[in-house]
Amino acid sequence: MTTTTAAPESQPFQAEVAELLHLMVHSVYSETDIFLRELISNASDACDKLRYEAIAAPDLIADGAPPEIRIVPDKTAKTLAMVDSGIGMDRQELIDNLGTIARSGTKSFVARLAEAKDGANLIGQFGVGFYAAFMVADHIVVTSRRAGSDHVWVWSSSGGSGFEIAPADEGAAKRVSRGTEIVLHLKKDAEKYLEAYEIERIVRSYSDNIQFPIFLVPEEGEPRQINSASALWQRPKSELSAEDYKGAYQSIAGAFDEPAMTLHYRAEGRQSYAVLLFAPSTKPFDLFDQTRKGKVKLYVRRVFIADDADLLPAYLRFIRGVIDSEDLPLNISREMLQNNPQLAQIRKAVTGRVIGELESLGEKNPEAFAKIWDAFGAVVKEGIWEDFERREKLLGLSRFTTTSGEKRSLKQYVEDIKPNQTDIYYLVGDSIERLKSNPKLESAKARGIEVLLLTDPVDAFWTAAPLDFGGKPLKSLSQGDVDFSLIPAVEDKADENKNEPAADEAMTVAIVKEALGERVADVRASQRLTSSASCLVASGEARDRALERLLAQHDKGAVKKPVLEINLRHPLVAAIATASDAAKDLSFLLLEQAQILDGELPEDPAAFAGRLNRLVLRGLKL
Repeated sequence: MTTTTAAPESQPFQAEVAELLHLMVHSVYSETDIFLRELISNASDACDKLRYEAIAAPDLIADGAPPEIRIVPDKTAKTLAMVDSGIGMDRQELIDNLGTIARSGTKSFVARLAEAKDGANLIGQFGVGFYAAFMVADHIVVTSRRAGSDHVWVWSSSGGSGFEIAPADEGAAKRVSRGTEIVLHLKKDAEKYLEAYEIERIVRSYSDNIQFPIFLVPEEGEPRQINSASALWQRPKSELSAEDYKGAYQSIAGAFDEPAMTLHYRAEGRQSYAVLLFAPSTKPFDLFDQTRKGKVKLYVRRVFIADDADLLPAYLRFIRGVIDSEDLPLNISREMLQNNPQLAQIRKAVTGRVIGELESLGEKNPEAFAKIWDAFGAVVKEGIWEDFERREKLLGLSRFTTTSGEKRSLKQYVEDIKPNQTDIYYLVGDSIERLKSNPKLESAKARGIEVLLLTDPVDAFWTAAPLDFGGKPLKSLSQGDVDFSLIPAVEDKADENKNEPAADEAMTVAIVKEALGERVADVRASQRLTSSASCLVASGEARDRALERLLAQHDKGAVKKPVLEINLRHPLVAAIATASDAAKDLSFLLLEQAQILDGELPEDPAAFAGRLNRLVLRGLKL
């Protein structure tokens, strides 16, 4: 056993940790209870890891002491200790786990934390729970012994620029036989956390469902367990209340919001497993992390195995909760998880059940479903592109802003479809406001045809797949030909240029083509326009223009030349045939104003300005 009295070694914190601690110490939180929940959660994880590692190495728990958590207040010393008999940490693990934040998104977290009026909701979402203790403590001492090791190490810090680490003395080494002891030297305004009733209140609120017993060790009297320590997902639904589920969600997910949806059931048959899943009502900050990892925890017979077992597809990564299998082997490795056929069957069945529950919620409780869709709709739509098997279900689940209203489903769209309308029309763009003023909508609006207005970046991708719903194909108003001739115009939305004489199609198209040359793939008369002069679309074989622009921004392919559609009844277009001197300028103006209306810059802004000036001056002279 190492009990040397070597001098402590000082090390600096990682830059992000130092900045985070500065924010913690300067009290950016209005709610400080969170620190205890985070320390209990970390202690529970350590106990889980011990049980898992002991499957392959039983000697780690040879002493027979069960994993447990103890909270020890000391009013005389003004300290609060959190002690677990879990896996513990060696010297390097103390440095790695408490001196750095090895998690992507940390800089983003710190930035959001600095901006937040109350940062309590942010903790737990970026792996920075331990540092919450500096909200209530001005000095922290961590003593830890890795299970199976003779070496005990002490980490200490006052939340400044760094920390110290040294071997434990003999007394500390005897006190920590396995696991970790965290001693908080409390600030004056945090001494309420030495009161037993305060500790019990927090544990009941946030940590009652931790699976390991949590004992309160008072200065006088016997230690007593203050949590239920039961696997709530294994209990019958009839025994549980909405408050029980809320507490379980907040404990499992490390969240403060309320779940918008709860799914709790037990599967029996070829496989037996318990499922307790939640859909949050607010989005976490790492929702669009590039790894797209899920957050559903896998247990086997109540033993924690992994929290990254991909138990749901990536487009359901916002779901939180637990799946507890009775059939998987306890010694299953993380590598085996990737190819285990039993786990694949569970994944398929649970995915179907989650989607079915979302469908049911959308029908029975639209308000709760709206919370989920507002927060996670863009993520769910990733599945339309990725999950061919469930594509139609996901389309049915989706809600859209359309020219007829908000939160519209495709079922509603098809029910309200116009006579002789054969397609479901959509338009992809950057914002609802810009789409609503897009000239490509004009002919559809004139006929009362509903159009989906799609503004999430993912919309440009999933709409590229061949899709239909209810026997109606989805068709872009920015791609290929459209023909609304069989759908009559609504009287109050008639074509404002209908009384204008139409320009000669062949002559006008020929003049514009000659003027623009290779800048466009083609020029043709438009069926989309009623009041605007021109618009740009993709040919039927090319990608939708929104997708092409998005890919070009990321160097994923060149943008193909567009097709220029012109409104032959528009006075500007009609003037081209007779304005011989200005025909070229007018042709370029049709192209450039169409680019601007699509949110693009003209290819040569200086030339565009000169051309516009010439045409304005010519008009003034007239």
